[in-house]
Amino acid sequence: MPVITTPGKYRFAWYVRLFFWNQRRRYGAVLEPARLWGRTPRVFTAVALLYGALDRRSSPIEPALRTLVTVRVSQINVCSFCVDINSATALKRGVSEEKLAALADFAASNLFTEREKAALHYVEAVTYTDRRPTETHFAALRQYFSDDAIIELTGLTAFQNLSSKFNAALGVPPQGFCQVAPQPRADSRVESR
Repeated sequence: MPVITTPGKYRFAWYVRLFFWNQRRRYGAVLEPARLWGRTPRVFTAVALLYGALDRRSSPIEPALRTLVTVRVSQINVCSFCVDINSATALKRGVSEEKLAALADFAASNLFTEREKAALHYVEAVTYTDRRPTETHFAALRQYFSDDAIIELTGLTAFQNLSSKFNAALGVPPQGFCQVAPQPRADSRVESR
């Protein structure tokens, strides 16, 4: 149960209710983080629009990799809700259960391409608070990504850090979207490049 809940008769702004309608259509339920963010309608709208901009079809980062990024950030930040929903999305986007299960140890896995590993090493350097991206990270990224794609990868990582830290801090539980979701693991600190 979340630390903060929204009372059953809470009156959301009309435009927030439109987002809820879309979530019911897409997921079969309103997402608990949306109920929480929805209590601050302008912020919720901005967050939802930012996510939509980052997860668009024309993104220079393909859908499967975007989702691997969101699951990995969620694992690091120990956000069970985020791991659950993003893992379900990963499976829909063609990521295998085996690859999803190996994500926390991607550096040692042959299931990941060098391109994916370059992105995920960078994502870890951005997400872990005791690390910073280095020239080695950028050299690896530039083998596979344009500068615009690197900027977008950074934005997606920053967004998922915001989202997963928000949900973890407020104790948002998983909603059962993915039965094979890998458990969040903050202790999986494979040394990055």
